[in-house]
Amino acid sequence: MSMPDFNLLVTLDVLLAEGSVARAARRLRLSPSAMSRALARLRETTGDPLLVRAGRGLVPTPRAIELRERVGQLVQEGHAVLRPVEKLDPAQLVRTFTLRTSDGFVENFGPALVARIEAEAPGVRLFFMQKSDKDSRPLRDGAVDLETGVVDSATAPELRVQALIRDRFVGVVRLGHPLSQAAISPVSYAAGRHIHVSRQGLDRGAIDEALKLLGLERKVVTIVGGFSNALALARASDLIASVPERHTGNLRAGMHSFPLPVPTPEITVSLLWHPRLDADPAHRWLRGHVKEVCASLR
Repeated sequence: MSMPDFNLLVTLDVLLAEGSVARAARRLRLSPSAMSRALARLRETTGDPLLVRAGRGLVPTPRAIELRERVGQLVQEGHAVLRPVEKLDPAQLVRTFTLRTSDGFVENFGPALVARIEAEAPGVRLFFMQKSDKDSRPLRDGAVDLETGVVDSATAPELRVQALIRDRFVGVVRLGHPLSQAAISPVSYAAGRHIHVSRQGLDRGAIDEALKLLGLERKVVTIVGGFSNALALARASDLIASVPERHTGNLRAGMHSFPLPVPTPEITVSLLWHPRLDADPAHRWLRGHVKEVCASLR
């Protein structure tokens, strides 16, 4: 059995990215005829036309669409394997890292992280992107370098995961709220008017299940997509917010917090990244700082 020409992977990656023989040829500094011959070899090797004519342009076949992400990852991993390992000098590093995370994470851990990075690597910028869903595609596509969140069934299985924070939920009300004046029981907690946090718009969660075991039910008045919004509402009303304690420490300043009167499971907030960046020295350096900042702010 003859060995395949692995150089064709680079050609295929560029062809699928550009969707044009002429543009792919310019990008690889080849003549259009040489690129056409390479496409013919790819078609023969894969047994699929890969790119077919549609009007004046070319469109990928279903097989090409299936291969696009895998081929891109293989090429990137190949470059990483063959690139000489260089000792990282953070002071000389010029790069922008994109972190997809919640407002609470930025509020509580962002200042310390930015200060560390600025002191050690003045050429590095951090772009904090708001996390509005659990879609893993931004990490897969390379649009995001790091992400924080709770790992669940929606998390892509190939992602690397490192635990950052163990957290528990607490109740939060404005100062002067009736619940800030006395001991809180499951009954008094359930009797209040509540804010529920759910990106999917669900009106029930683990707290409701815990209350149900006691024969109690809370009244959810409103549903919001994030903990910062829940706390903003609770600060200006008699509503009760239930939020992660460590994740919202600064956001809860000037409010009354209390342990929930019903048992709820702890959550683990983790750091997530795509495996293609696992060995990247600069990425590894940044991951280390994120972990250290989260560990120091207890």
